[in-house]
Amino acid sequence: MTPADDDKRRSVASTNTDKPTIAHPPRSFAKDVLLICTVTLAMILNTANNTAVAIALPTIGKDLNIVEYKLQWIISAYSLSSGCLLLFLGRIADLYSRKWTFIFGCAFMGIFGLGCGFANDEITLDVLRGIQGIGAAACIPAGLGILAHNFPPSPIRSIAFATFAAGAPVGGAIGLAIGGVLTQLTAQTWRSTFWFLTGLSAVCCVGAVISIDEDDSSHRLIDRRVDWLGAFLVTAGLTLIIFVLSDGSIAPNGWRTGYIIGLLIAGVALLVLFVFWEHYLEQLHAREGAALDKWWTPPPLMSVTIWTRAQGRLAVVLGIAFLEWCSFNSWTFWVQLYYQDYVALNPVLTMVRLLPMSVTGVLCNVLVALVVGHLPVVFLIVIGTLFTGLANLLFAVINPAAPYWAFGFPAAILSVFGADFVFATGTLFVAKVCLPHEQSVGGALFQTLTQVGTAFGIAISTIVFNATLSKTSLQYGVHVDKSGTNAPRPAQLVAYKDAMWTGCAFGFAGALLAFVFLRSVGIVGHRKERDARSDLTAADETEMAATTRA
Repeated sequence: MTPADDDKRRSVASTNTDKPTIAHPPRSFAKDVLLICTVTLAMILNTANNTAVAIALPTIGKDLNIVEYKLQWIISAYSLSSGCLLLFLGRIADLYSRKWTFIFGCAFMGIFGLGCGFANDEITLDVLRGIQGIGAAACIPAGLGILAHNFPPSPIRSIAFATFAAGAPVGGAIGLAIGGVLTQLTAQTWRSTFWFLTGLSAVCCVGAVISIDEDDSSHRLIDRRVDWLGAFLVTAGLTLIIFVLSDGSIAPNGWRTGYIIGLLIAGVALLVLFVFWEHYLEQLHAREGAALDKWWTPPPLMSVTIWTRAQGRLAVVLGIAFLEWCSFNSWTFWVQLYYQDYVALNPVLTMVRLLPMSVTGVLCNVLVALVVGHLPVVFLIVIGTLFTGLANLLFAVINPAAPYWAFGFPAAILSVFGADFVFATGTLFVAKVCLPHEQSVGGALFQTLTQVGTAFGIAISTIVFNATLSKTSLQYGVHVDKSGTNAPRPAQLVAYKDAMWTGCAFGFAGALLAFVFLRSVGIVGHRKERDARSDLTAADETEMAATTRA
């Protein structure tokens, strides 16, 4: 064994308890089903809390007198807190209790969602939405850890993760449908949407109390101090970066605005410091005889070596998740603007054109559950990312005069393959290669990369859109104002197409990354009960043994 391997062995040995493994009491099939449904409902809630509110934004704006360009913060406040606190709250779940972190998160979403329904001004609603997002950051990584902990490698694990992934398209459909109906047909309009989602949060809490067992104490860490400095660095860094990516295009001087440049530099610097700090703590805990009783020497919030799991292929999967969400959410963002601002469709007709996404999303996850134990993961990820890229490509070459069935319908079908295939197989892979005490952190890393990917993809495609719009409009003798509403229609079409080309590039880059680096991963699902490492290569087994041997 090399000195590096020995250091790695001591690092893990210093964080794992030496208690004997305590087996869970036998669980009934009904309890397993209820657990899967409960955790999936949390994913449905997380997605519906965005889509249901998004469709109600015009009504909220009229009711609370919020100007249009400020309405985005009702969505952004939730996404900002839910995306930036994933890693910290995932670590809390691993350290203390995934069950109670999950319940706390669901209750938080419900309580502050209820408050949103009673808000009477813009600032109150924005603040409550930001606090509500903390609940999503707590329950989603905890839910992934719960599934990995309760279901050993087996067919039911594949079904559980695929069902959890299906919660996203189902939540999108429920949010659009229920949000639209309640906003339009109830006396309380948009407030009814928040109250309905609060009821679902309560159901989720009750289901969690009944169906989720406490964590196996043999996988708890001896040293459960929280790395507060690391938590501050990563949360502040992600907050600044996601804020800049969300706000850069609408700032007073765009990306050249002083505070946008300053905050971007500060955010990147904080993340770099976070990585160095986590590496220092990891090396300190790996060193024999090191003094670890100081208040500033807790175990790292995120082990930097987690990125090297499965010979670095976990980092590749996380990178693919980032690129896929750049592509998928870029397409979703621009296709809605294309339908409403260029084709001049109302929100309901736009929703109808996007409904095939939800149906296909559910079918994709059913397909994953059936084949993930039989096909190497590289096939699913390459096919999925290519299909998302093709959805962007269809709109990059779209003919506006063509019927919906020629471009819009096939693009809506193809767009979700990448997100659903990558999410289901990616989270299965994370659960497979991460150690027992870092399951929620692994899930949080995956979710964080999707959140950052969403912001990054929309930001880059917006830069491309604005640059093309200005350049092409000048060819028609028009200087585009900040809103872009005076741009000639031909220039608008070219700008939409170039934004879609950007999303296409992200999708194809993800497919290329998977084809080059994941060909030897093999199957991540399971056809029968067997050891979690049975589908890894011999080299992977050697590495996993080195990192788990006490």
